[in-house]
Amino acid sequence: MTKDRKKIPSSFIYFFGSFGGILFGYDIGVMTGALPFLQKDWNLTNASIVGWITSAVMFGAIFGGAAAGQLSDRFGRRKMILVSAIVFAVFSLLSMVAPTNGALYLIIIRILLGLAVGAASALVPAYMSEMAPANARGSLSGLNQTMIVSGMLLSYIMDYVLKGLPQAWGWRIMLGLAAVPAIILFCGVLRLPESPRFLIKNNDEEQARQVLSCIRKSDQDVTNEINEINLASQKENTAAEKTTWGSLFNGKYRYLVIAGVGVAAFQQFQGANAIFYYIPLIVQKATGSAASSALMWPIVQGIILVIGSLIYIAIAEKCKRRTLLMLGGTIMGFSFLLPSVINSVAPHTNPIMIVIFLCIYVAFYSFTWAPLTWVLVGEIFPLAIRGRASGLASSLNWIGSWAVGLLFPMMTASMSQEMVFGIFGIICILGVLFVRFFVPETKGYTLEQIEAIGMNHAKNN
Repeated sequence: MTKDRKKIPSSFIYFFGSFGGILFGYDIGVMTGALPFLQKDWNLTNASIVGWITSAVMFGAIFGGAAAGQLSDRFGRRKMILVSAIVFAVFSLLSMVAPTNGALYLIIIRILLGLAVGAASALVPAYMSEMAPANARGSLSGLNQTMIVSGMLLSYIMDYVLKGLPQAWGWRIMLGLAAVPAIILFCGVLRLPESPRFLIKNNDEEQARQVLSCIRKSDQDVTNEINEINLASQKENTAAEKTTWGSLFNGKYRYLVIAGVGVAAFQQFQGANAIFYYIPLIVQKATGSAASSALMWPIVQGIILVIGSLIYIAIAEKCKRRTLLMLGGTIMGFSFLLPSVINSVAPHTNPIMIVIFLCIYVAFYSFTWAPLTWVLVGEIFPLAIRGRASGLASSLNWIGSWAVGLLFPMMTASMSQEMVFGIFGIICILGVLFVRFFVPETKGYTLEQIEAIGMNHAKNN
């Protein structure tokens, strides 16, 4: 590590360490506004094609998350974030120049773009958790969520600003502008150091010490953390175990892997992205107004998401992870279920009611499941399997996101919105039960102490 890099302030490291969230937040949100214009421009009426164009990024992310996690164990978190930024910029621009009525082209390009989106979703939480001190890991890792929702809000604002353009150009510019945050990310990460845990794992303790000296309060804190990391690494080496995908579910790691992977999967199957991708179409179906005239609603939900992420940062180190997840999941579940109940009792209720309940859902999601999923994914997996396990969690998260993005248009074409959201509500309640019985508390523990919790559980079961 060079002397110049050592002078980098910790705020710069944390800011650009989490900036990857902007990329995947922008791309989550941009199709919300671009889709109505694209549908008009190409006269798209087939629900399955609409679903595939929207969900193609998530389909690619399934594989990008798994590959990035494994490659980051070999080449480092920083290098893989740089590669992801390049891939993201290139395929964002290629999306912009899709040939007219080129649905297959756009689907393929967006799948390839998804490789970078998935990689960012796996790499950023791992990098941030390995850079952050234990007593601030929740709030600093929560920066990733703030970046994600800021990216979403930015995309919603751009969609609204550009809605006056000719429909053939509006959606193209919306998609192409995603290259801008990718370029900013690349330039910022060029100056970032590598993760100290990755450095120690690859026998570079001196450089790891220099990295930690930038982001810890005292030399004693640096020494204590290096000793903890070394101790964990020595235990792995004496076990003489080469980890494989099968290692994730052996008795030694199973408890923590199931907890982290399960939370990541539930986050998406709870239906959040159905709202994020299709809110203009949801408002259109509920009220009868044109989807392109409902682009203010995404901005409203984007503001709610950003405020919620800031609330989470403020309370992250004051509230237990499990308590927040169970509180959020319960309110989210009832926000989906109550419209169905109200509609069955009073079928002539103003249809905007469902949109109000969705805003309540977004508000509680924004400071519970949204940030905490990535905090847990970043901190709960043992060092020996962290890359693979983070990649698996990210991939399952994206499988849920892809499935929701693909199936939601088809589901709403064949059943009422209230029934669709009722299904999501039941999944939210199941997520609460999962956290209650299968997820350990991790607030305030070092990564090595969390690993010990998993080991102790394995011994006692």
